[in-house]
Amino acid sequence: MSLDHVTALVCVICDKSYPPTEAGYVCPDHGNEGILDVRYDYELIGSRITPQSLAESHDTTMWRYRPLLPVAPDAPVPPLTVGWTPTYEAPRLAADLGVAHVWVKDEGRQPTASLKDRASAMALVKAAEAGAEVVTTASTGNAAAALSGLSASVGQKNVIFVPETAPEAKVTQLLAYGSTVALVKGNYDAAFELCMEAAAEFGWYNRNTGFNPYMTEGKKTAGLEILEQLGWDPPDAIFVSVGDGSIIGGVHKAMKDALALGWIERSPRIYGVQAAGSDYMAQAFETGEDLLTKAPIDAVTVADSISADLPRDRIKAMAAVTETSGAYIRVTDDEILAALPVLARGSGVFAEPAGAAGYAGLVAAADQGLVGPSDRVVVLSTGNGLKDIASAMKAVTAVGTQPMHILPTLDSLKDAMK
Repeated sequence: MSLDHVTALVCVICDKSYPPTEAGYVCPDHGNEGILDVRYDYELIGSRITPQSLAESHDTTMWRYRPLLPVAPDAPVPPLTVGWTPTYEAPRLAADLGVAHVWVKDEGRQPTASLKDRASAMALVKAAEAGAEVVTTASTGNAAAALSGLSASVGQKNVIFVPETAPEAKVTQLLAYGSTVALVKGNYDAAFELCMEAAAEFGWYNRNTGFNPYMTEGKKTAGLEILEQLGWDPPDAIFVSVGDGSIIGGVHKAMKDALALGWIERSPRIYGVQAAGSDYMAQAFETGEDLLTKAPIDAVTVADSISADLPRDRIKAMAAVTETSGAYIRVTDDEILAALPVLARGSGVFAEPAGAAGYAGLVAAADQGLVGPSDRVVVLSTGNGLKDIASAMKAVTAVGTQPMHILPTLDSLKDAMK
């Protein structure tokens, strides 16, 4: 398979370069911390794909950007429709916040209802390229469901590690798709470490973000879509909830690709939003601590999808903010839950807590003066609210929304409506 547009994989710590055919998951000089970044021949890519050719494309999936992805032109891809999720304008939210425009990109529209489908689709292509018999990942639930569903679509064996505290809806997805599921007594980080050990021991293809360099490339397609859907006129700011850091790193990679190709002239400011109980990146941003030596925290948050003691893709996640003049924003669980119904009622997008966290971060940024009246802003809603109904019910109950309990009579309805 031809990958002539991929020039190298480069360590984010030491900048050591590895040929694509020889690179492993990470830089051997830095172990699991030596995450690699995929580099491209943009001149060659620019001769194969342009904004005009994209406008004429009939491919309404993430694979419309295939010439800008580390896959061969003829590589088979999973049949599920991954990508090209809608980016909705939300004028009422913009008016409430005092900014020029707000758009919400709804990743809950993916096949397994989260952005993680983009990375899992990429993982399956690369696993097939490697001839892998089994693919594995650790997850708080969404990446697991994504790998499970995409694997089911092509009959790929997979083993999933999730904390036993993962929401029931997410675990149910895994079982329905027929995955081999290990519920780990411990948090996400414990599941991650066990998955890493098992992959090395049994030779399974490792899909874990913050380790497999190709996951960033799958996730960056969300950023490319934002740019294309806004007519290649980049917004002023993009708000992304952050746990492991791979999604925000992917959004940043999309902006760098588009700049290198001359498709945009400037990058949006990228804001990372973290739950106060899982704020490793926010702490490091504020203190300037070394990400390679900063100790893990004890993460606890209602937004399980962004709960991480030690963000695995933290170097790319920090660069996404610092290189675009953005910032890390900390929001409480109460603010996240409060944002959930506001986002739903103001845009029609029903997000799980991790998705609503992005909007909570925008609210905080507006209060802090980080965005203003002329700003055009995108909120990336990373997953569907049906992923965590218990939290959604808690959120709507907190704002006093409850159903009417009535008899099957018009008089009973009239009484209740009073």
